[in-house]
Formats: sequence, structure tokens, C-alpha cells
Amino acid sequence: MIRREERDIAQSTITIRDLNDRLRQHGEGGRIMLTRAVAAQPPDRISAILAAVQRFDAFTSANDPWGEHDFGQVQIEGKRYFWKIDAYDLNMEFGSPDPADESLTRRVMTIMTDGGL
Repeated sequence: MIRREERDIAQSTITIRDLNDRLRQHGEGGRIMLTRAVAAQPPDRISAILAAVQRFDAFTSANDPWGEHDFGQVQIEGKRYFWKIDAYDLNMEFGSPDPADESLTRRVMTIMTDGGL
């Protein structure tokens, strides 16, 4: 029998995953930031990077151990790009007290390079 606490944690994880996927796939529910190295790419490459991040679905227990879909890697023209979603409090100073609660959370997805440009 699943205890109530375990069920609540599982539901919270599903909610966080759905909110992270909404930001990553649709650009809704948060901000998308590009590091300087990514922003300096030609517009067509930036579009390709964003499209690859949106389509990413290769989540495994190795790259997504908590099941929240908050990190991934894509490759465009032989270059690696990473994305990470962080959940902050409303003042953007600390981590969110409850990342599953949109009224308490500001999400930010940062897209970065591996430095090998």
C-alpha cells in the first residue's frame, strides 16, 4: 500500500514535470534565458537549438533521476548545448518553497554551451 506522503510526492513530481515541459516545449510559465555564447550564434542556429530543446524527449534515470524533466542536452551541427530549468521563489532570490505550486514559483530555463565552440 502506498502511503499518503509517497502519493503526494509522486503527484508533486508529476506536476513539476508537467510545468517544466510546458516551459521547455511551449515557452509558457517562465523565462527562457540564453547564455552569451548561445545568444551570439546566428539566428538560424538559435532557432535550431530552441527547436531541438522543445523536441527533446530522451529522459532517462541517468539524466533525469528525480523525474522532473529539468535538464537535457542536444546537439546541433556537432556542438553540444545544455538546458537547465530552475524553480525560484517569487523574488528570484532563493529556490521555490514548492516548485509544484505556480503561485509560489518563477521558472527559468537557461540554454548554454559546453564551452567547446
